[in-house]
Amino acid sequence: MPLKMRFSGAFQYICRGWWSRLGQIAIMRAMLELLFLPILFFSVIVHEVAHGYAALRLGDETALYSGRLTLNPIPHIDPVGTIILPLFLFITNAGFLIGWAKPVPVNPYNFVNPRQDFAKVGAAGPLANIALALISAMLLTIINLAGLMTSFELIAGLLQYSVFINILLAVFNLIPIPPLDGSRILAAVLPYDKAYKYERMMRFGPFLTLIVLWMFWPVIFTIVRTIAGTILSVALSI
Repeated sequence: MPLKMRFSGAFQYICRGWWSRLGQIAIMRAMLELLFLPILFFSVIVHEVAHGYAALRLGDETALYSGRLTLNPIPHIDPVGTIILPLFLFITNAGFLIGWAKPVPVNPYNFVNPRQDFAKVGAAGPLANIALALISAMLLTIINLAGLMTSFELIAGLLQYSVFINILLAVFNLIPIPPLDGSRILAAVLPYDKAYKYERMMRFGPFLTLIVLWMFWPVIFTIVRTIAGTILSVALSI
């Protein structure tokens, strides 16, 4: 009986310690993901502002007069992409966070060369995300060279997340399905008749995007992980 009691007490002690440890891990993970949210929001806002500035440089002032050429998050909030989806992924412990901002309005009829200029505007968003990823990697390199990785462990983790999420946003938006940015680039190189038929897919765009994500997410994730991993490996090996 005493042996059984001792065993039972030890088992309960181990279980309490195990559950306590799991709780600590869950809390730390939740706190990290909460810190990731501002990086995600900033990245998608920069993506949209880049579209607007590119359009402005090419002659379209629609985004400017719509008050969208600002890093103030309020004008860029999309109820689903900026609030509902990230919170849903956070609450369900999906393991990653992603979202989008409200698309910046662009009027291609204000461009000198509508097809080519619209493609340039489309490319500006992913290029901005790639630039953010590289800037984050450079900051990580500076921290590593200064020997401050231990002291700035949290900041280093956030910078690594910034590299990953910005590469993910760039790769995802380059998928050539309307209304993603890749569709604008592809439409610019297609013959006019084929481009017209291709752009008519716009009404099915959200549905097709969900299908592609469902069917090819492992492929997309592998591509993103490979690119982001390469950037981080180079950043930490300098």
